[in-house]
Amino acid sequence: MPERKKKKRKNKLLNLSNKELKALQKTVHCYPGATDSWSVFLHKALLSKDPRAHTMADPWQTAYDFAVQVARAAGAVRKKNEPRPTSPTLTPEPRANALLFVQVIRKAGEEEIKIQTKSSAVDLVTKTDERVEKIIIGSLKEQFGDGTHCFIGEESVSKGEACILTDKPTWIIDPVDGTTNFVHGFPFVAVSIAFAVNKQLEFGVVYSCLEDKMYKARRGQGAFCDDEQIQVSDVKDINKSIIISEHGTDRSIEKVTKIFSTMQKILRIPVHGLRGSGTAATNMCLVASGAVEAFFEIGIHCWDIAAGAVIVQEAGGLILDVDGGPFDLMSRRMMSANNDVIARRIIKEIEIFPVVRDDAPVQKK
Repeated sequence: MPERKKKKRKNKLLNLSNKELKALQKTVHCYPGATDSWSVFLHKALLSKDPRAHTMADPWQTAYDFAVQVARAAGAVRKKNEPRPTSPTLTPEPRANALLFVQVIRKAGEEEIKIQTKSSAVDLVTKTDERVEKIIIGSLKEQFGDGTHCFIGEESVSKGEACILTDKPTWIIDPVDGTTNFVHGFPFVAVSIAFAVNKQLEFGVVYSCLEDKMYKARRGQGAFCDDEQIQVSDVKDINKSIIISEHGTDRSIEKVTKIFSTMQKILRIPVHGLRGSGTAATNMCLVASGAVEAFFEIGIHCWDIAAGAVIVQEAGGLILDVDGGPFDLMSRRMMSANNDVIARRIIKEIEIFPVVRDDAPVQKK
């Protein structure tokens, strides 16, 4: 009997029915056996009647907000020819960690930019990429608890870490999307951060550093650029479209031939033009904002497109495989477009070539 009273009182304090409590439990424990900091956060928020208790039905809002702050902070170092940006406005929890993050990343970038030359630029930028990724992941681990979330990052994977998407909360990070642009001063460089749970992308954040544009989207909540809602264009006439593609980094004759044969066929449809910014994340944001009608690429990686995929879909666009089938984040093949009419017409012209999946077992040397 005392136990029943205690249970009733608890429910009254939380203002939740038993059914709602069970639903909350399922939401928090988003993967089997989870005991991460979200459980503690939600419990404390509800018990204290904290205003943030709305995350009961939306447990990833804090992660989303923090990702936006981290992306902007990471992008600060890219604006090497501008005055130092002011520190972002941060919520109390991540304030100390994120401000330290800004200071470290600025110092790292400024030191390397001072000694950058064309002959050593690639190595220097690789060091910057590694340092930025390390700081981003460190910030996220400190904020949400080490061991509770998984991470897929370009620099980590290049060093041999597994690129496997599981059901656990997973951050997918490209610290510098557009490294070659950064080396040459071409003004499109982005920080890309996506978050997936149960293998489903929950949100994406892309900060176009030199443009100072923050693109972001949460599943089911629309897409935004600097807090203004964006949407894809309504163009359905392929002859009035602008299409984006990239030639990638593989210079084998077979692949280069197919890439440029595809571009030639698309130009002769005809379309208004072919473009390329040199950064997949930015390309996808251009589709989402209605500046272009489609972007496709073969040989791309999951960290290049994960955040952009959420943004395009939330802006009313669609993501497909380049053969017209369902989108597979790990396939390294992607078509994003404003609508199915444009996508299907472009797909007809694409010459597909084989690429190794991101999640393929690493070949031992």
